[in-house]
Amino acid sequence: MDEEYDVIVLGTGLKECILSGLLSVDGLKVLHMDRNDYYGGESTSLNLVQLWKRFRGSDKPPALLGSSRDYNVDMIPKFIMANGALVRVLIHTDVTKYLYFKAVDGSFVYNKGKVHKVPATDMEALKSPLMGIFEKRRARKFFIYVQDYKESDPKTHEGMDLTRVTTRELIAKYGLDDNTVDFIGHALALHRDDRYLDEPALDTVKRMKLYAESLARFQGGSPYIYPLYGLGELPQAFARLSAVYGGTYMLNKPECKVEFDEEGKVCGVTSEGETAKCKKVVCDPSYLTNKVRRVGKVARAIAIMSHPIPNTNDSHSVQIILPQKQLGRKSDMYLFCCSYTHNVAPKGKFIAFVSTEAETDNPESELKPGIDLLGQVDEIFFEAYDRFEPVNEPSLDNCFISTSYDATTHFESTVDDVLNMYTLITGKVLDLNVDLSAASAAEE
Repeated sequence: MDEEYDVIVLGTGLKECILSGLLSVDGLKVLHMDRNDYYGGESTSLNLVQLWKRFRGSDKPPALLGSSRDYNVDMIPKFIMANGALVRVLIHTDVTKYLYFKAVDGSFVYNKGKVHKVPATDMEALKSPLMGIFEKRRARKFFIYVQDYKESDPKTHEGMDLTRVTTRELIAKYGLDDNTVDFIGHALALHRDDRYLDEPALDTVKRMKLYAESLARFQGGSPYIYPLYGLGELPQAFARLSAVYGGTYMLNKPECKVEFDEEGKVCGVTSEGETAKCKKVVCDPSYLTNKVRRVGKVARAIAIMSHPIPNTNDSHSVQIILPQKQLGRKSDMYLFCCSYTHNVAPKGKFIAFVSTEAETDNPESELKPGIDLLGQVDEIFFEAYDRFEPVNEPSLDNCFISTSYDATTHFESTVDDVLNMYTLITGKVLDLNVDLSAASAAEE
């Protein structure tokens, strides 16, 4: 271990693994360590016995739930946008050859006490029970504007500069009501709160286009894909990738103490009495607790069920977004469901997650609106975890710390963090102009 590396990565969470893969592909010498004896850190995947140990303190789950090893329960479950940044990163690094994806059946939104399919195109808008007849026409016009919008072609801008015009002003031009704005902003553009309304509209239009393009890609019921056997496959795929490029992985390394020189710059990492020298450290918040601050808390429930979520057209995999306004909250609530069709549970079993940014100290009552949508559950576990973000100045100490995972059940915010970190570490912007068809062969 007494060697010098360009970068030492601590923790095998998803963000750290993606970065370790990207940096290895760039030709940097990378050492990747984890204090745990398993991959994934916070974003690990558990079988039934491990799940029972973690939440019930015993290693004897009821036999009627089926074989433990048929379960791959992701602790941070997130769907992947088919044309989104994560897929581009996977293709850029060629990690797609280690993974099999399958389309996700359904994308739904909670509105006025009911669950509805998210309409993503002008044709779907006309059919959606979310809107009355006149509102449908207005929404259809807005969807057509978004579909036809091209940043490089001023003829499609209808005289509006979307880098200046706010989302609120753009929506006012089409006369859409608050109800419509709610599902467009939260379930299509995937904003996590309502700040976007007073920000330039270009970001929202781009997000809506990404959703529609991703939806069109597999002709399925949602714009999302998910790996067979769950997300636990991703860190391992990046570990393989890193090894191909000469990176070194070490699990089960206790302590992992980051060492600094007299100027306060990182100079190495010590574990079991040996120090590996390095120029930079990349890690999750748990490895440098004195350089992060707590910014919030995620409350969530994990349920094992024997049926799909009601009112989702029997979808075996589905996301439902419950916008904050519908619940009188400050943040959205997310439902994620996956099943044996993605090989994450035995035949006939479904795994559902309900998550939100905690606003109280009682996750059970706070998550009730989401749990009420699940129907009968076989087992349910509750948990809350703190979210941290870095407060250090990487240019001074050469420590690059990821932020904790948020409550969303899709990957967009996670990948933004990775890409920003990549730029901080390397001084370059990652080129994500890749041939998206490279990831399609493995879908089925």
